[in-house]
Amino acid sequence: MLENKKGDNFSEWYSEIIKKAELADLRYNVQGFLVHRWWSTFIMKKMFEMYKKEFERTGHKEVMFPLLIPKSNFVKEADHAEGFGAQVFWVTEAGTRHKKLEEPLGIRPTSETAMYTMYSYWIRSWRDLPFKRYQEANVYRYEPTTRPFLRGREFFFLEAHNVFETKEEAEAQILEDMEMSKNVLYKELGMPFLGFKRPQWDKFAGSVYTCAADTLSPDGRALQQPSSHFYGQNFSKAFGIKFKDEKKKDKYGWQTTYGPAPWRFMASIISIHGDNKGLILPFSLAPYQIVIIPIFFKGKEKGVLKECKKVAKLLKKYRVHIDDRPEYTAGSKYHDWEIKGVPVRIEIGPQDIKKKQAVVVRRDTSKKHAIKQKDLLKHIKKLEKEILDTLRTRAEKNLKQNIRSANTYSELKNKIRKGGFIKVNFCSIDLNGEKCAEKIKEELQAEVRGERIDKREKIKPGSKCVICGKKASHVVYIAKQY
Repeated sequence: MLENKKGDNFSEWYSEIIKKAELADLRYNVQGFLVHRWWSTFIMKKMFEMYKKEFERTGHKEVMFPLLIPKSNFVKEADHAEGFGAQVFWVTEAGTRHKKLEEPLGIRPTSETAMYTMYSYWIRSWRDLPFKRYQEANVYRYEPTTRPFLRGREFFFLEAHNVFETKEEAEAQILEDMEMSKNVLYKELGMPFLGFKRPQWDKFAGSVYTCAADTLSPDGRALQQPSSHFYGQNFSKAFGIKFKDEKKKDKYGWQTTYGPAPWRFMASIISIHGDNKGLILPFSLAPYQIVIIPIFFKGKEKGVLKECKKVAKLLKKYRVHIDDRPEYTAGSKYHDWEIKGVPVRIEIGPQDIKKKQAVVVRRDTSKKHAIKQKDLLKHIKKLEKEILDTLRTRAEKNLKQNIRSANTYSELKNKIRKGGFIKVNFCSIDLNGEKCAEKIKEELQAEVRGERIDKREKIKPGSKCVICGKKASHVVYIAKQY
């Protein structure tokens, strides 16, 4: 068991898992820059692979762009420049003599201003469209406060930047992005989320509107996961991304971007699936999917180890590790691999060898079953799906239990203290509603997350905004956030 309980002190529990599961080392002496250990690096690489398959499936092609962006690129789209200005790290000198650069170079906080400079050269005709490109990248933002895998000054993500001939095609891409989020987060990682169209005051700098997926942490706070941005023609006009249509007329492209961040997925994997013993990983992510623990008895060590190797060979389609450390007890080994979230533990001792069996222990339920060796492969294959289904079902139940409605401001005030998403009638998600959102932020330390994009919710006739009492035009969700 961990020293801290998930339900009692989530913050300390989360920090303890990061340390004891050896996900990151926080002793690096630059704030907000995390040293990732091999366990978390492997997990994130698997998540990158999942998303790359989705991008390739939907017609995206991978590219790589420079880390440094000239200042002149940043200022081309005014809203974007203003929105990111306070977060950019600038390179102004080079070499041992600190030679001043002719132009400051920004370390990318995101890649619009790098990529679109080149898109203006590459896109010439309607035949070049749709133009769908993505890259795997580290981005850098001068965040005032940091927390591992939640908010950092360096984080790892994928960004897709697309150009279309029509507005309708571009907006269809936003829906395809949400489908990709569902395929990876929900179907492969067992993490349910709510899809929102953000209010205008919370859109991405330079966009027409923003949509995003929010997961829910055990402390009742929303954590933004993949976001999509509909840029309209804001960037294409700023960067000269034009094409000739079939009638040879010059037209500006319609653009979108989509940014899933495996770095932030880690925070949700820890928070949503973890328990008081540590991480719980689905098979798809686990660096070791199965750990075999030899149960040694004096004089029978060699026979037990030989049998463990035989079982490992039988299960060679999986990532199997035999923990034969002689200086550790079986119990301490159980503890180590439970903290790291290994999905399945197999125990083999002299009695199991006699019975031609192995004891199989599930990390998600702690249930033990003695399984004949001839049935092991079939049993593990069954567990692979069952464990993911169990994690998804648990998480979905928790999310549903933490969606509540409020009909008055007083009711909202009481329910937001419990955490979760609070569903309310709201006056407007355009800038006319910002004053009501500011009241929520100042008095309740919560945010308007937006209206559902993954589920149509109609406002009932005569509904009033729970904040100002004026006519409500939207159903929105409110939550505290990371």
